[in-house]
Amino acid sequence: MTAPGGAETGAKGDRRLAAAGATGEPLAGRAGQLMGEPDERGRFGSFGGGYVPEALVPACQELERAFRSAWADPAFKQRYRSILADYAGRPSPLTECHNLSKHLGVRVLLKREDLNHTGSHKINNVVGQGLLTLEMGKGRLIAETGAGQHGVATATAAALFGLECVVYMGEVDMARQELNVFRMRLLGAEVRAVRSGSRTLKDAVNEALRDWVASVSSTHYCVGSVMGPHPFPWMVREFQAVIGEEAREQCERLLGGAPDFVVACVGGGSNAAGTFSGFVGTGARLVGVEAAGGAALGPKGVPGVLHGMRSFLLQDEFGQILEAESISAGLDYPGVGPEHAHLAEVGRARYESATDAEVLEALQLLSRTEGIIPALEPAHALAWLVRATASGEVPAGSTVLLTMSGRGDKDAEHVMRLLGMRSK
Repeated sequence: MTAPGGAETGAKGDRRLAAAGATGEPLAGRAGQLMGEPDERGRFGSFGGGYVPEALVPACQELERAFRSAWADPAFKQRYRSILADYAGRPSPLTECHNLSKHLGVRVLLKREDLNHTGSHKINNVVGQGLLTLEMGKGRLIAETGAGQHGVATATAAALFGLECVVYMGEVDMARQELNVFRMRLLGAEVRAVRSGSRTLKDAVNEALRDWVASVSSTHYCVGSVMGPHPFPWMVREFQAVIGEEAREQCERLLGGAPDFVVACVGGGSNAAGTFSGFVGTGARLVGVEAAGGAALGPKGVPGVLHGMRSFLLQDEFGQILEAESISAGLDYPGVGPEHAHLAEVGRARYESATDAEVLEALQLLSRTEGIIPALEPAHALAWLVRATASGEVPAGSTVLLTMSGRGDKDAEHVMRLLGMRSK
């Protein structure tokens, strides 16, 4: 939801009229470090910012103050880390895929976020935001979800911390993720179907933002990815940085250094941002993989403003947002997090895409070679790797770290129907 006449608010509270195509100034000081803090306006280079209605300006400022205070507090960090260890099951292991490596001719290591409690990386973020909700004295969490993994994780955190929970989910996504809808309701959350627009993730974000405008005094919006107005892209990346921190240490022990390639799927891009943050200062080549039908960093993506941020978006010549199309509900989004846009612009990371057909083949390949059934989202990263090894783009003998951001249980029925259709 881009509110007409909305205000941009940064870390110092300055406000500017939102306009697609607005540009920022170069980062300076600490903010000039790649994957460090954003600048005083909440931007990474020319991307990011806070394009929100006036009613949400105080909420964004309150959240930034709460996050900065908590993240600098050793007691908060210790509680956060303890819950991730004792409740979520961190650290997640690094699995060497011997059979798949032999098949592809490269050494493949999986960072196993699929083994976390709730089945994905999303728990890292919601534990942090749930604790912040308590710090701010609010009793209600709202969230958007596409594939359902963030919704399940948010409902889980709400149950753990004793918070009311409402999750917005597109009607199309509810139909293809019925199991996750049931899990959210079982955990005590109210799941509200979104019937507007494409009835997918973009529209769920719109409805969650509308709710937040109306209930901001008692409600925290638990954004699920590195998207939205400042401070969400930075804050969510910081909560997900545990992935990259662990993976870097694990690679040091196993390899003696960084891998040649670090690969992750990208919708909004939180698992990729968390992973990349651990390797951005190394010589590893960073590769984000989008869905071919939603590749905001592909040839159809241009800078614009959506959901409170300036980033690359799928737009037509009139600036209207185009609908993303993907086999994966979690990547069915017409934009990308602003820090990914910045990494692409400066050339530190590259962004590729994978088709639905390639994703289905990759999902089956990993299942049959390693006994690991991936979610459709990380299967995009694997699909690119299969293609890149076949073309020589990833040279034989390379070492590749791939973030397995979620397990495939949630997609089993959807994939079964798709494969059944393909066999007819």
